[in-house]
Amino acid sequence: MKKSSTSIFVFGLYLVGMGLGLVATPNVVLGTFGLPATNEVWVRVVGVLALVLAYYYISAARADLKTFAQWTVTARIGVFIAFTVFVLMKFVGPVMILLGSVDLLGALWTGWALRAEK
Repeated sequence: MKKSSTSIFVFGLYLVGMGLGLVATPNVVLGTFGLPATNEVWVRVVGVLALVLAYYYISAARADLKTFAQWTVTARIGVFIAFTVFVLMKFVGPVMILLGSVDLLGALWTGWALRAEK
């Protein structure tokens, strides 16, 4: 497995953890990020979506899909930007930037790995 594939594989594992947490114990995850507890189903729906994304990331890593890895760099930087804007607009607390930083760091890792592979 190339370094870029390893980076998206690891990010896929992160998404598995986040997805399982949101499905099984959503209020624990929400509380960790300073968000209010809820009994609504939307948070579990987001967990399922995270698990679907995890499947894509892990599958693409195992198949060494460089194009997919390239797409994720832009998308994950976009997540960081969006989460930062949410904080600046006071929709959520600053801890959301920490969550977005996971995406940013993963994107940078993948981007650097892709450049090294050229």
